This record gives sequence, structure tokens and C-alpha cells, in this order.
Amino acid sequence: MKTAKAKTSTKHPYAATDYDCNDFQAPQMRYALLTDEDLHKLPPLQWRIKKVLPQTGLAAWFGPSGSGKSFAVFDALQSMAAGRDWFGYKTKPCNALYCVLEGEGGAAGRGAAYRIRHGATSPNIRYLVQPFSLLESRDITELAQAIKADGQSAEVVVLDTLNRAAPGADENDSKSMGQIIAASKQLQTLIGGLVILVHHTGKDASKGLRGHSSLHGALDAAIEVRRDGDNREWLIAKSKDGEDGASHPFKLEVVELGIDEDGEPITSCVVHPLEDVAGSIKKVPPPKSGNQRAIWDALGEIFRKTGNVKPEGAPDTLPQGRPCITLDAAIDKTRTRLVCDTKRQTERAQAAIKGLVGRGLLCHEAGFIWCK
Repeated sequence: MKTAKAKTSTKHPYAATDYDCNDFQAPQMRYALLTDEDLHKLPPLQWRIKKVLPQTGLAAWFGPSGSGKSFAVFDALQSMAAGRDWFGYKTKPCNALYCVLEGEGGAAGRGAAYRIRHGATSPNIRYLVQPFSLLESRDITELAQAIKADGQSAEVVVLDTLNRAAPGADENDSKSMGQIIAASKQLQTLIGGLVILVHHTGKDASKGLRGHSSLHGALDAAIEVRRDGDNREWLIAKSKDGEDGASHPFKLEVVELGIDEDGEPITSCVVHPLEDVAGSIKKVPPPKSGNQRAIWDALGEIFRKTGNVKPEGAPDTLPQGRPCITLDAAIDKTRTRLVCDTKRQTERAQAAIKGLVGRGLLCHEAGFIWCK
């Protein structure tokens, strides 16, 4: 006959009743310790602009007044929203919100100039021109609510500028900057994406972002815009797992929007990338003679007359501001430059263009051609 096993019972000195030791469960661990294999399985860093801006986090876009940083961030935002390469970097398409807190009057002009040069602005961007403060928790909550209520749920939010987004704050004070950083990260958490702060440099531009150094330390990425006369460039000042120090020259191309009431032209600007200024892109010399040379010279004249407006149907891989025409139009408009039997001009022009593509002087995609 089996006898019942005695039940172990322990009484805590401060307990009113006994508790069963066999029912005791170990507390659930708050921290998960990963093995090397677990670590290897974690997803890689996701990019909004590959090797430049992360898909989620906090970033800054900064430079001195008049450097063109707002034009550059607007240009980048248009490419991100469309999922189009920006300065040769791949982007991941997204919805975005551009908070124009400084120079509101110029924002419409930037959009108009962009449409003139590129045909259209992205419908995936929303704009805010009302005052907004990171120092007011209600402002942060209500902005996040407005983003979600819009239906597009912006994954990238630009605050232009940080100074206007934190009115009255002492940027040099560590406590005040800590509040700004915490508020920016709160907004980033609520949208679950990327917050970009457009900011100024200090009196000494070589020292980077204006204000307390804790801001730079809190950033996942930072892009600096520099200017020397008419020469401008943007460079990656900070990018976790990215390409720190890579710089890219550009110019601001003036675009006429119309005439004001006094008969004066209304203008704005668009960003135009400049290649090979630092010698980073090796140029292929054009052909010296023959059919390819004749076609190359003829195409140069055509591209100069075409302008920078992106034609309808052109592929997204077409660089911004690059003149482009269809292959059929290129053949039709250049074939008469060739000294050969009229019946063979089309065939020879087509062969010459194919040769220029093969040499790396022309790009041909989706029925369009443009210069590299």
C-alpha cells in the first residue's frame, strides 16, 4: 500500500498562511541574453537613403545660413517620397511631412521651381506651416495624431528649423538640449520612423552643429551642407554603419516662376548635382572622329536645347536635372549628320548611338537616352 507523500510547506516569518514551495515559479527575466547565433539572426539596419539616412531614428541636416540646406533637404525629401535615387544613392519610398517653421513664404516657391524642372512634386508629402514646439508635449501628441488621421502616416518628418521648433530654448545649455533631444525622440517613437532636424552651424562653422554637443551624440545620422561662394556641397558628417565623410558637390540653379506686380521676375532655386568636381568619377573621353563623333556632337546640341524638365515616361533612374530624349527622337534628329547613303543613315545613327552607350558616354533605358 502506497503512502501519500508529505507535502512540503514553509511558512514565511511575515506570512499569515503557509505557501507551497512546489508551486513556486521563477520570475520572468526582463533582459534576453543572446547567443552569437541569435545575434546573427537579427535583421540588418534598414535605410531610407542607403548608407546616408536610416529608416528609423533621429537625424540632423545642418549648415550656415544661406548654404542651401533647406533646398537640399527639400530635394532629398522629394526623392525619398518617390523612391528615386538621390545623388546616386538608392532610397526607399515613403510618406513624409515637411514642417516649414522658418521661411514659410519660400516653401511654395521651392515646390514650384521643382515642378518646373522635374515635371511634378511627390503627392506623398504633406506640409505644415503652423507654429509647432517640441517643448510642448501637447504639440507633439497632436502632431502625431494629425499624421495618423491624414491616412498617409508619414514615416519621415522634417522640422525646419530646430530653432523654430524649440522657441525660447537655450541651445547651449545641456538641460535644455536634453529636453529637445527627448522631445524629438518622443515624436520619432510616435511616428515609428525618421525625424530630421534642420539646424544651423555656430559662429565657427568648423565646429559643426550649433549648441550643446549632446545633440551630435544623440543623432543616428547628420548631413552637413557647406558653401564657398557659388560652390556648395553636402557631406555625411555622421552615419552609423554608413559612409562618414563622403561629400557631394551641387549648385543651386535659379528658376524663374513668373513676374510680380512691379514687373520684376519671381525666382526660386532647385538643386543640381555636380559630378567629377572632386575627381571621384572618371570621365570617358568622347570619340575623336567617325560616325560616333558626329552623333555625339549632334546630341550635345539637342540636349542643350531640351532643358532639364523630365519628359513623361522617362525612367526613375534618370538623374535629376539631366536632359533626356527618346532613342527614336535621337536617331531621327541626328541621322542627317552622317555622310553616307540616305537609305543607311538611320541604321548607321542607331549603331553609333549603341556604340556611345557601350563606351559609357550615354545611358539607354526604357527607350530614353541621356548623357552619363
